[in-house]
Amino acid sequence: MSVTPPAAVRHRGLASGRWAELTLLEQLANIGSEFSRAARATASGNGARFEAAIDRCLELFDLTLADERWRGRRREIARAREIVCDFLIGANRYSSTAQTLDAYFLGFASARRRTGLNDISSSANVRSHSRGSG
Repeated sequence: MSVTPPAAVRHRGLASGRWAELTLLEQLANIGSEFSRAARATASGNGARFEAAIDRCLELFDLTLADERWRGRRREIARAREIVCDFLIGANRYSSTAQTLDAYFLGFASARRRTGLNDISSSANVRSHSRGSG
């Protein structure tokens, strides 16, 4: 099913259906790339780059949450989104670091390259990270 993306969408091709062709590993690895861009922009004090990167990151999270294939994984995906938001724009109540979050997302990219699998069970990673100081 293809949906016409609204004008504010940054990833028009992905929002119109291409995102649904990606595996969960690929989706989360792409989210991780945008997270890394946002974290680097924050560290360098580049507000414009930060705004663009966080907008893209959240848009990709939202596209992933809307993907019906991951209905049973939405809690994990939403928790990862919450932790990223808490770190980048919140009070960082989970005591996250750019390094721990980069490592979380890098795991998806590495697994995809290494195994070629379409999906992995990784809910323990988000749950253990979110319990760290919750």
